[in-house]
This record gives sequence, C-alpha cells and structure tokens, in this order.
Amino acid sequence: MSDERLRTLLICHHDAPIHYDGLARWMASWSDLVGIVILEERRGLLWRRLKREARRVGALRVLDVLAFRFYYKATLASRDGVWLEQALGDLRSRYAAPVGVPVIRSHSANTPEVESFVRARAPDMTLALCKQIIRPGVFTIPTHGTFVFHPGICPEYRNAHGCFWALANRDLSRVGMTLLRIDRGVDTGPVFGYFSYAFDERAESHIVIQHRVVLDNLSALADRLRAVAAGTATPISTAGRSSGEWGQPWLTRYLRWQRAAKRVESAPRHA
Repeated sequence: MSDERLRTLLICHHDAPIHYDGLARWMASWSDLVGIVILEERRGLLWRRLKREARRVGALRVLDVLAFRFYYKATLASRDGVWLEQALGDLRSRYAAPVGVPVIRSHSANTPEVESFVRARAPDMTLALCKQIIRPGVFTIPTHGTFVFHPGICPEYRNAHGCFWALANRDLSRVGMTLLRIDRGVDTGPVFGYFSYAFDERAESHIVIQHRVVLDNLSALADRLRAVAAGTATPISTAGRSSGEWGQPWLTRYLRWQRAAKRVESAPRHA
C-alpha cells in the first residue's frame, strides 16, 4: 500500500457512544474515516436472541441468562455506566472529532441501503463493532477486509461474551481480545493479533475488562491494522486448537466466578 492514509469505515450500534463517538475519533486520528453506519435494531430482536439461546442451551438455562441480566442491571450497570462515561471523556480529550464524515442509520448492516453506502464510500478497511452477522455482500467490499475486535480469544472463546466465559472458566490466560478478519463463518476468520492488559478481576466487571482490552491497546491496534493493509502482518495459525462457541452470561457462573476471584491474591493478573 502507498503512503496515503487508509480509508476506513465504522459499523456500530446507536447505544454505544464509546464506539460511534470515541473510537470514531481514534480511527480518524490514524486513517481517513470515510463513513459510519449506526445500527438501530428493531424491537423484538432481544426476544429472538433469547429464543435462539433457548434452542441452544434449553429453557431452564435461559432463566439463568435472564437472572444475570436482572442482577447486572440492579448491581453493576450504574457503576459500569460511570466508567464508560469516563472512558468516553478520555477518548474525547485525546482525539479530535472527525469533521464531515457521512453517516447512515439502519436497523441492519445487511440492507441494500447500507451495502450501497459502503460501496460508495469505497473503504480500504471496515471495522465492525456490532453484534450482527454481516453478509458477504457487505463485508467483502473493503479492499483489505472487514475486521472485528472480538471480546474473547478465538478460537477457544467465540461469540460476543468471550471475556466473561474465560473469567468464569478460570482461564485467565485467555482473557483478551482477538483482532479478526470476518469470513463466512462465525468468528472463524484469520486472526491478526491478541490483545490484553493487566486486568483486576476483583475490581473490574467483565464489561469494563472487555472494553479495556481494546482501549488500552489502541496504538498497537492502529499499527497492526496498518500492517495488515501494507501486507506485512501475518495471520496467526489456530490449527489444532479447540473451538468453543459461548452464549450469553449465566448468573450461576457469574457467582461461581466471583467466589473464585475472592480466593486469589488481590494483585492484578495479566492475561
């Protein structure tokens, strides 16, 4: 690739300002951010996801999932919300707001309108910070591919809650984030890096941890993405490793994790 700045595009959710505001600023600091797709999902999607989870793990386990959601909202959400606001404020102080970046809003990343928008913006690389599975018609448009910051170490911890499950399984060496290029599978594409930090599971929630594995590594991530575009980054082989597809967090596993965390020394652990 030439010395020209990469043309990048961001796909993210409307209820994640740390992405559409904070990380958009970061992207614009090292690349030419040419577009943002903001997803406003339709009502009923949560219910469909819970039904899918019920088919996967059974109706009784879905009650465990719902119990965790209620517990999190009652005990942790407020504190995490304060932390997220502070993290967003830090990003705003570090990076200038991009000017004149076209934005499209949609309920899905796979609509004809979004596909046309991405094609018109002609990005070299797209960063998809969303829960939706993106179709090839969209993720294959960028010259160098569409990438995700997967909250978990792949292939052992696939799907959206990898940090939680690594913590719950006491698999502390795999609490981190995977830089992954999307392919036609679910979190099965080429891996271009693993990123973590000296997390403290006794003081930080899994939500804070899965954000910090990204935010504490922004400089290294920008370098790695530029290296991918330049053709100097080699995918990491995952051959021979176990592959695990994990669902939504359970209250029973959360409580077991917390009991185990209290038994370890208070010093932070490094993944």
